[in-house]
Amino acid sequence: MANPYAWVSKSLETLHRANWYRQVRALEGMCGPVVRVNGRPLVNLASNDYLGLAGDARLIEATIAATKSYGTGTTGSRLLSGHRELHSELEQAIATLKKTEDAIVFSSGYLANIGTISALVNSRDVILTDEYNHSSLKNGAGLSGAKMMEYDHCNLLDLADKLKEYRLSYRRCLILSDGVFGMDGDVCPLPEILNLAEQFEAMVMIDDAHSAGVLGETGAGCVEYFGCGNRPVVQMGTLSKAFASLGGYVAGSAELIDLLRNRAASWIYTTGLSPADTAAALGAIALLNQEPWRLINLHKNACYLKAQIDQLVISLPDDQRQHFRCLPSDSAIVCLQVKDAATVLHLGEQLKDNGIFVSAVRPPTVPVSRLRMSVMATHTKAHLDQCVLALRQALPISTGVAP
Repeated sequence: MANPYAWVSKSLETLHRANWYRQVRALEGMCGPVVRVNGRPLVNLASNDYLGLAGDARLIEATIAATKSYGTGTTGSRLLSGHRELHSELEQAIATLKKTEDAIVFSSGYLANIGTISALVNSRDVILTDEYNHSSLKNGAGLSGAKMMEYDHCNLLDLADKLKEYRLSYRRCLILSDGVFGMDGDVCPLPEILNLAEQFEAMVMIDDAHSAGVLGETGAGCVEYFGCGNRPVVQMGTLSKAFASLGGYVAGSAELIDLLRNRAASWIYTTGLSPADTAAALGAIALLNQEPWRLINLHKNACYLKAQIDQLVISLPDDQRQHFRCLPSDSAIVCLQVKDAATVLHLGEQLKDNGIFVSAVRPPTVPVSRLRMSVMATHTKAHLDQCVLALRQALPISTGVAP
């Protein structure tokens, strides 16, 4: 008889041939600007720990205290038995940071996106989503049942054209965009998106996963960065990156949050965030407020690394420069685009051999392969210089030019 699972091995073979195959790599010890892989110390530029808090001793103590007080898990949906006072404290801290009326915490950012989108729109509505949006936004749009249309990346003219073409045919319209695009580092044109939304009576939802704790005077994210705090927008974000924990949230008007508590299935039917994770996020937000040097260092480090890599690309021979491009970025993410998956894998291994840990990102995650480097507030100039030196040594090898 034919094996109904024979296709699995064939699919894996295809992934290997295309250099799309992935596997996990264990890190040893504590999070930080330097990590250990197979016993070797590597400068860590593959983390989303933007503020450098994931290994902070104060947050570790807070998680221990919360576990001793409340136990290891919440054991149920927050509407039934899983709610703790810590959850309300965290939601209030998020609302205060975001300067919104209220906030709601989900057990992951993915759950926050799929639950919120499905609560806002359904089959009678239309969604316009940036083509580079995170998978959770796109999957949430698909699960909602709404008509979904992609617009060209950060292209306001294309967004306006699609609004003109489709808006009047549907009851509600929701525009979705990442705040900072996690695989590129660029920032969405939020003020202009909000202008179009107002013109066409559309809602706007921004995913602040890579901008909360990074952008804005106090680290509140995209809305603060652009000075749009007086305009209606659904602000989603994660607690697993700058806030060194786990979970997701949505911040907005009191009515919006009340609706989500009653309509977001991925909140209603999911076990509440653990006490330890809740305490860690609560402590991280407090430290963001207490230690503004972290934001200052983060921005300084990101600007320095991007400038150094820009210069490195410019210094390449003319026939090689076309294969490498430092992508535009106003965030803590610096990406060096390369010509193909094989090249980016080779570069990633060369960098690891020279003491640098970066993410070699390939299709289908992104349309064009790139090295993704994410900067931390706790990186030193020596860490970043070591990265640039390792890149300088690796690039000629990858292109066949003698070093």
